Amino acid sequence: MTALLEARELRRHYRVRRGWFQSEATVHALDGVGFSLQAGRTLAVVGESGCGKSTLARLLTMIETPTAGQLLIDGEDVAHADAATRARLRRQVQIVFQNPYGSLNPRQTVGDALMEPLEVNGIGAHRAEREAQARAMLARVGLRPEHFERWPHMFSGGQRQRIAIARALMLRPRVLVLDEPVSALDVSIRAQVLNLLAELQRELGVAYLFISHDLGVVRHVADEVLVMYLGRCVEQGPAAEVFESPRHPYTQALLSATPTVDPARRRQRILLQGELPSPLERPQGCAFRARCPQAHARCGESPALEGQVHRVACWL
Repeated sequence: MTALLEARELRRHYRVRRGWFQSEATVHALDGVGFSLQAGRTLAVVGESGCGKSTLARLLTMIETPTAGQLLIDGEDVAHADAATRARLRRQVQIVFQNPYGSLNPRQTVGDALMEPLEVNGIGAHRAEREAQARAMLARVGLRPEHFERWPHMFSGGQRQRIAIARALMLRPRVLVLDEPVSALDVSIRAQVLNLLAELQRELGVAYLFISHDLGVVRHVADEVLVMYLGRCVEQGPAAEVFESPRHPYTQALLSATPTVDPARRRQRILLQGELPSPLERPQGCAFRARCPQAHARCGESPALEGQVHRVACWL
């Protein structure tokens, strides 16, 4: 199956000044990440805060450009495309942000927020046509017609996230980047939003890149999982294999900290020592070796991501 979205050795580095009398340093926020995503599939990206998940989201949505590497949408390299091509392809990838309270303009009614993407991109011959599309999308995400004229502060967190999802789908994108879409919601509301996303995926065939630190949610929604650590991919594969047979010590540690009610799935807790290293001072070799309970001499060399379907970057 042809990949709808493909990343090849994506890198994003930032130059920063550490002080008045010190030279500039380079932050390696993303360092050689690659994956492919097919229509109607969900790829989950997991890892600790600071691992590069949100940086990856900004590159995929073309908010930022990669320092190096390729980002292909339907085979076209967005990273090196001209402005017109980027504008055309940007419609194909939209994003739903984590905080539904901050992602909506408080000075816009729900209807105006949904119609704005159509107006900006010149879709719809007149306002009535755009309004009809917006009202149809509002109904599709489970909101009522009278909500069209209301303001964001009049809605609950779950309703606001439904509005944000509707707005992201107004341009009929083929890929939706979901950046922690349910982490700011009450537990009782999360299942409703996740079920809505699953229903929309079945109806529209849209692909999801699902960014999360909640492995319980990831297990429920993902087809494939990509585990990141300090800007690099350390393990990648089908969700069932990664959860049942994790190969990288970092993945094993993450899963051991995930609560479960099934005694057969409980794991002995693996406690990691130390903090996530600074991206300004990356360790030589395997980035995880300073915290890895199984580190040995060869970990001083950087391992490649190896394997056919279930891939891992580890010398063990």
